[in-house]
Amino acid sequence: MKLLSVKIPDPLFAEISREAGSRKISKSEIVRERLVASKCKTSGASLWDRMDDLVIRTDRLPADLSSNKKHLKGYGANRSD
Repeated sequence: MKLLSVKIPDPLFAEISREAGSRKISKSEIVRERLVASKCKTSGASLWDRMDDLVIRTDRLPADLSSNKKHLKGYGANRSD
C-alpha cells in the first residue's frame, strides 16, 4: 500500500478522529472508506445524476420560461458594448 500525506481542515480532521475513535479503527481506514464511497457514487452515474446538486427544484419558476420572450426583457442590459 502506498503512503500519501495530505493537509485537511481542522473540522474535517476532528470529524474523522471522532468517527475513528467511536468505531475503534484507524483514521486512515475512515479516509479510505470515504474515498471508496465517493468513487462509487460517481462511477457509472449519468451526467444528470452527477449534476444533481446544480439542478433547481422549485415550482416558483414560470412554466413558459424558455418560450416567452417577456422573461428576456432587460437581459444583458448591464453589459457595455
